[in-house]
Amino acid sequence: MNDERILAGDAPRSVTGAATGIAFVGCGYVADLYLRTLDNRAGSLALKGVWDVRPDRLQRFTDHYGLHRYTGLDDLLADPAVDIVVNLTNPAQHFDVSQQILAAGKHVYSEKPLALHLDEAEKLIALAGHAGLHIVAAPSTVLGSAAQTIMKAVREEVRGKPRLVYAELDDGMVHKIGCEGWITETGAAWPATDEFATGCTLEHAGYALSWLVAMFGPVRRMVSLAALTVPDKGRATPANLSTPDFTCTVLEMDNGVIARLTNSIVAPHDHRFRVFCDDGWLGIKEVWDFAAPVRSVPLATTRLRRQLEKRLHWDGGRTLTPVAARKMKSARRGFPMDFTLGVAEMASAIRAGQVPRLAGEFSLHITEVSLAIQHPERFGCEYHPRSAPGPVAPMPDVP
Repeated sequence: MNDERILAGDAPRSVTGAATGIAFVGCGYVADLYLRTLDNRAGSLALKGVWDVRPDRLQRFTDHYGLHRYTGLDDLLADPAVDIVVNLTNPAQHFDVSQQILAAGKHVYSEKPLALHLDEAEKLIALAGHAGLHIVAAPSTVLGSAAQTIMKAVREEVRGKPRLVYAELDDGMVHKIGCEGWITETGAAWPATDEFATGCTLEHAGYALSWLVAMFGPVRRMVSLAALTVPDKGRATPANLSTPDFTCTVLEMDNGVIARLTNSIVAPHDHRFRVFCDDGWLGIKEVWDFAAPVRSVPLATTRLRRQLEKRLHWDGGRTLTPVAARKMKSARRGFPMDFTLGVAEMASAIRAGQVPRLAGEFSLHITEVSLAIQHPERFGCEYHPRSAPGPVAPMPDVP
């Protein structure tokens, strides 16, 4: 498949006006994080209201922020002021809710994953295309300054031709480090049971995969291993838990670059992303930080340099000047992540009559590869993805 499938139906429905009307479906833990980054979108996004299947949660969220609350999903979907619906429901509900949103003629920005099954994800892409609509799935960190800076350095071969990438998304044993105390300002608790059931790979692999695919093209071949290493995660353990808490995959990208990606909630926190090139390497310590500094480190070709690296931890590198840098507010809890950046880029593209950078085949590919990593028993330890998105254009300075 390719991007022609996205445009198979009528021309994408455009959004007019200075600010694009959006609405949230779901007022759980992540909704607070999205709400707090809306200040970064002043003048470009207008939140028209929210709805949640839990009346108590809906009232608490809307009262706290002074928002309009819809009486139901049908009420939200009937609002002509809403052009993009942000699907913040439980992952198990993503497919059904997104399908209803598309059927109502609205564009969709969905939290990850797009769906829990590949056939469902493919159906959503087809539905959007035939309706002349767009659907995008988080995460949007690939649009942020850190990712854009390292992508520019890779394109310009600042450290020579890229050969190998190491990407880590390890988060530590969250069930032993106080996850029961992760509560937002509106009282929403981190949904540990749902997170353990969905899996750290489906929840987190996209942060690195989106960077890899944007830099080096789609994944052509992959070899994966997945395992549940800690079956008992305390009181939040789902019944009959079988979802892996560790995965490791080796990816062969379209341009020949090889990448190794780990995901776990076992190994200590490590979110490094390093691109090893002919003349050194490019790296970031934290992919969840939209503005993380990017280091450019030359190859240690002398004995003295190697000794300095080993004994003094001096790499002789420099921090690159960031591109697409912008002021950013983030939620009080967690990392400096601009959750609404993807929604804003989507709205901007639609207003211009263009395909959003992460729409359709791109989001499908990230979902397909994430599913294949987490479920080698379904897809095979060696797998060749069938989706193949086109190039992703660099971001402008202001989305």
